[in-house]
Amino acid sequence: MSVEVVVTGIGATTPLGGDAASTWDAMLAGKSGVSALTQDWAAQLSVRIAAQLAVEPTEKIDRVQARRLDRSEMTAIIAAREAWADAGAPEVEKERLAVSVGSGIGGAQTLLNQDDILEASGPRKVSPHTVPMLMPNGPAAWVGLELGAQAGVHCVASACATGAEAIAHALDLIRLGRADVVVAGGTEAVIHPLPIAGFASMRAMSIRNDDPEAASRPWDKGRDGFVLGEGAGVIVLERADHARARGARIYARLAGAGLTSDGYDIVQPHPEGAGAVRAIDFALRDAGIAKSDVVHVNAHATSTPVGDLAEIKALHRALGDHPVLTSTKSMTGHLLGAAGAVESIATILAIYHGVVPPTINLDDPDDELDLDVAVHKARHLDIPAALNNSFGFGGHNAALVFARA
Repeated sequence: MSVEVVVTGIGATTPLGGDAASTWDAMLAGKSGVSALTQDWAAQLSVRIAAQLAVEPTEKIDRVQARRLDRSEMTAIIAAREAWADAGAPEVEKERLAVSVGSGIGGAQTLLNQDDILEASGPRKVSPHTVPMLMPNGPAAWVGLELGAQAGVHCVASACATGAEAIAHALDLIRLGRADVVVAGGTEAVIHPLPIAGFASMRAMSIRNDDPEAASRPWDKGRDGFVLGEGAGVIVLERADHARARGARIYARLAGAGLTSDGYDIVQPHPEGAGAVRAIDFALRDAGIAKSDVVHVNAHATSTPVGDLAEIKALHRALGDHPVLTSTKSMTGHLLGAAGAVESIATILAIYHGVVPPTINLDDPDDELDLDVAVHKARHLDIPAALNNSFGFGGHNAALVFARA
């Protein structure tokens, strides 16, 4: 018999709010976290908008510690602290506590900023904290150090599927008996000229610089690419009997996960969403849940012309036409390695509160969008089970099924 795994804590810092509660409230209100970039370096770029953090991490991290942390590490710590406190700081043996927190790119800001220092002032001016700040496993390591986790500190790096895949890995850790509690999620903070220029050169990003709040528009005929965002999302997963024994509040069950790869292209999704279909099928079988019970999908839908429609085709094949969809990226922008984790939190809270956040900016739906989307306004809905999709460059597909506890 499979071990039951439940969600007992949530934490986030996003372009919509400095914690999970404010982020959720902003989602339900249909607010956009996208704004114009006002930094001097932005003037030279073709893309001059992004979804920047609503609350600067240095407001929540001790000043001395902040100097030793990359921005992605700070956001991970902030989200993890909130999730741990929200779970009631579970009493668990350190040897039974693990961390699974990923980043799609890692400490890119540190790497690029320290390279500037090296070029301008020489090697003696490079910070001695550079390597721990730039290494991709840094966020997971720092969270593990804060909590004293000794059952493993794991870092997933699968581009925009990272946050969801880290949560899937956490599910396996508990089911395999390697941990009783796992702090899991994703983080990203790469709003910097080089990543923006790189994505822009691929023509992957929106250039709607004159109307930032309307730039992220999944499934809309006027979509022209994603909007880069930053932030972190972390959840506390726990063996159900362990959680119930301590009287923990349970938000939902993490019922199943499916991970596949396209084997098709380094950046383009399979046009028919074949890998996504297999991931969803695996997740449903793993969860032991019928597709008819999945009444809500928090879609990956990034606002790109090709990706949005490939996912629609996949959902048709894997689930049918009954679920109510939303894309919270219309409000948060695309948080890359943090996206799957923040969107998992939105999926969990949708089940817990019985309400689907809206998709904003969907004013002129694509002709191929023939599924039900919660547009502009939140929709109250009884949700026995819901799906969160995340896909990433490299052909990564991650599907998570959450269910009512």
